[in-house]
Amino acid sequence: MVFKKLMSAFGVGGPTVDTVLANPNTRPGLALDGQVNLVGGDSPAAIEQIAIGLVTRVEIEGGDSEYAGIMEFHRMPVAGAFELGAKQQLSIPFQLPMPWETPITDVYGQRLHGMTMGLRTEVAVARAVDKSDLDQVAVHPLPVHERILDAFAQLGFRFKGADLERGHIRGTQQTLPFYQEIEFFAAPQYAQSINEVELTFVTGQQGIDVILECDKRGGFLSAGHDVFGKYTVAHADADRTDWARVVDGWLQETTSRYGGLRAQGFGGQQSFGMPPGYGAPHGYPMAKGHGHGRGPGMGGIVAGAAVGAVGGMVAGEMIEDAIEGDFAEDFGGFDE
Repeated sequence: MVFKKLMSAFGVGGPTVDTVLANPNTRPGLALDGQVNLVGGDSPAAIEQIAIGLVTRVEIEGGDSEYAGIMEFHRMPVAGAFELGAKQQLSIPFQLPMPWETPITDVYGQRLHGMTMGLRTEVAVARAVDKSDLDQVAVHPLPVHERILDAFAQLGFRFKGADLERGHIRGTQQTLPFYQEIEFFAAPQYAQSINEVELTFVTGQQGIDVILECDKRGGFLSAGHDVFGKYTVAHADADRTDWARVVDGWLQETTSRYGGLRAQGFGGQQSFGMPPGYGAPHGYPMAKGHGHGRGPGMGGIVAGAAVGAVGGMVAGEMIEDAIEGDFAEDFGGFDE
């Protein structure tokens, strides 16, 4: 009996969990529907809590160090404490609202290089190893996202990659502890002035803040540097705007009118306007939270499902290794 209890404490012969999503495809502001399926083990188990959470890979730069890992950024309880009988089968339905700022992972059915997203199910079992399950999730763009991404393609920009950076962009409606950067190689007609463009969407219920970070080429007597622009558009404008013209105007304004604004001075008051008819101008203090001159970094944060702390650091290497192991097994690892 003692040996059987010891095996149970290490998860041998304990309950199993399998989460099934009705549809793994979703969009910011919508919901994920599914059910958590439990099967009891060889003996009754005291379940303390069942929770689900969205996890993704996030990068961070801190001083001279760079590292990457997994962060849980949205969590919801599915069930409280109960006893699961031996061999008992139980299905618990759920509906998880997706945050408006959930980063995009897929565009036109193709996974963005560098993006991973999963739904992690955690079953806390009293006096035993907790059980978990990880399911891949595909987050597709909203219509206004699609139109802006289409405009970059129409203008000749080539997609380079995407990542999530730990930090905040001041002057936006951002609430998550990271922001997404979608990177493009410059189109030929812009290549004389910029090398690359990084696009960030900070999405809300009414509309989105669009952040442009352009890697501007240096001149004969000047060094290259980053320049920034911020613009706000409404969801309702998705199908009634010439987005190629709008994006071209944004780029022209960002790289010329405010060409002297360097990243190091990004926290100062600046007015980033839009050409007539393109939307409302904005005056705001704005900075990216990682504090470096260049926007994208090769860092990250090892964070995860710390109970009660969304976006907190993982409490212990065991949880960290388990989550990263799940990603590697289920999603084929990370793109470095």
